[in-house]
Amino acid sequence: MEQTVPKMLRKVAAEHSEVAAQMGKNKQGEFEPVTYRELYDIALNFGAALISLNVKRGEPVGLISDNRKEWLQADMGIMAIGAVDVPRGCDATISDLEAILSITECKYTITENSSQIKKILSIKEKLPALQTLISFDEITAEVQEEAKKQNVELHTFAELLKTGRAFRNENPNLVENELEKGSWDDLACIIFTSGTTGTPKGVQLSHGNFLTQLDEIPERIMLNPGDTAVLVLPVWHVFEREVEYVIMIQAATLCYSKPIGSILLADIAKVNPAILPAVPRVFEAVYDGIQRKMRKTGGLVYALFNFFVKVAILHSRMHRKMFNQDVCFTRYYTIFWWILFLIPWSLLWPLKLLGNIIVFKKIRAMLGKNFRSGVAGGGAYPKYLDEFFWAIGVKIVEGYGLTETAPIISVRPIAAPVFGNVGSPIRGVKCRIVSPEDGFVLKRGQFGAIQIKGGTVMKGYYKRPDLTEKVMTVDGWFDTGDLGILSVHDEIVIKGRKKDTIVLLGGENVEPVPIESKLAESRFIKSSVVVGQDQRYLGALILPDEEEIKAYASENGLQYESYDSLLASEEIQKLFDSEINTLVNPRTGFKMFERVNKFALITKPFEVGVELSAKQEIMRYRLAEIYKTEIESIFKAE
Repeated sequence: MEQTVPKMLRKVAAEHSEVAAQMGKNKQGEFEPVTYRELYDIALNFGAALISLNVKRGEPVGLISDNRKEWLQADMGIMAIGAVDVPRGCDATISDLEAILSITECKYTITENSSQIKKILSIKEKLPALQTLISFDEITAEVQEEAKKQNVELHTFAELLKTGRAFRNENPNLVENELEKGSWDDLACIIFTSGTTGTPKGVQLSHGNFLTQLDEIPERIMLNPGDTAVLVLPVWHVFEREVEYVIMIQAATLCYSKPIGSILLADIAKVNPAILPAVPRVFEAVYDGIQRKMRKTGGLVYALFNFFVKVAILHSRMHRKMFNQDVCFTRYYTIFWWILFLIPWSLLWPLKLLGNIIVFKKIRAMLGKNFRSGVAGGGAYPKYLDEFFWAIGVKIVEGYGLTETAPIISVRPIAAPVFGNVGSPIRGVKCRIVSPEDGFVLKRGQFGAIQIKGGTVMKGYYKRPDLTEKVMTVDGWFDTGDLGILSVHDEIVIKGRKKDTIVLLGGENVEPVPIESKLAESRFIKSSVVVGQDQRYLGALILPDEEEIKAYASENGLQYESYDSLLASEEIQKLFDSEINTLVNPRTGFKMFERVNKFALITKPFEVGVELSAKQEIMRYRLAEIYKTEIESIFKAE
């Protein structure tokens, strides 16, 4: 195993020099390749340019941009000379940028465009260390003038690549020698994350943290040189970053797209990806698009679709039991399931085959002819999505990790996935379950807090030893803050987060995520957030699917003046009451105290940076203020 990430790139570039490393879109919207030889050369040229600007080994360099080919090129150039990148996306607020760049005292910051430069210049007085800004795109005259006033040096990425090439000619092997100095424990990046808690923390990740995962992950997510992968996530987030390294070490091709249905599907048709790494919400969007298309088609086609999906799900459930593909917590007796299910399983098999020919094959075609698997990470993957895609023959494997673990702890193997878990810990990583109350180590099958130890665990929070001490045990285990169970085969089953747990007045502990995942099965519910801390019962903020609600109103002859008045109508209120009670009740596996007693309908979609974190998880701590009125109405005494 190579000792740094740029050394890994050097090795791949030597062995697969003419294979496309990246596919980015030109101004005409067509994909253009960058080979591994070219990528490595660009990285060295940019690293050389940074040395010419006096960037030192170990120095933090801001990297404020969304995912694009230049991001990886800059990232590799920074790390090649032993510097440390401090990444964030274009959705970062001015206060985010102030915190990130001031805490790290970045003298140099790379940005996507003039808009980001403008934001940074607006807080220049709070960033006394800042000297130089670099833009991937051309810089406007207005921004150049403002930078001049503030005595900030400006460069474009293209300009610096030329500077770096000339510098390398004048200083042969200087950059290569700097790359060679890099070691396993060197700091690679500082990723600031507030997650769902609101406290900014700079997670320090080493080259070894990233490379530890590359020992086994390629065995679980296997690619061939030249295979393509469509990328839609923000690369400053550690899940996307590591996914790109997983793709690179196998000499596959990174194809940059957007998490927008029409763009994504069009790009998939062009590049025929082998894998699609994404957060669960992207796969939810694909599922919703399929369901919506079938409902609009209506008639016999929609009836057949529903019938074959139900048959496929039922058959898959039996198949998993019979062939030991379900997560289990006790000794497993497959002979029992064979006796019980052999006849119905055999009878349903031809129906599932027919459904595959008539319906499922066409759905799979939407993902391209080379599609092997999706990889869901960055949040909880809902069970109904898992069952649906499994049943129709689309493999989506779920992974688990955190920024602090760089991030991969576990992932289901594509070749032999097991339903109902996020896989077993990868090589070099250990997992244990402990009692949340006293830290006592629990046995397999017992519910508790998840702790991790191994080569992926961070070096600590930047300049915050106090915060580091809170999450690290005296014997070196990292407390993830997650709750779960270990199966008999050491597969991890996530059950929620400690900080998400709702405690009712009666002392009952409720995990909101399983309830929210169940509510998402309704065609009328786009998103939901369960609330009820220190209350007598649970409530929920419900974001309806506006298109489906209006379709329901049309189908049932409901008259309304506005969308708001429609939501307030008795008929729609009864519809949601019925949907919630049908989905969440003892018959569907929920306890009586987990029932959602009241709800409030909201109309504003959740936004990244407002209600959602960058990986599109609900930031619950913000809801009490944003939806104070709605939450008060839910728990208002009658």
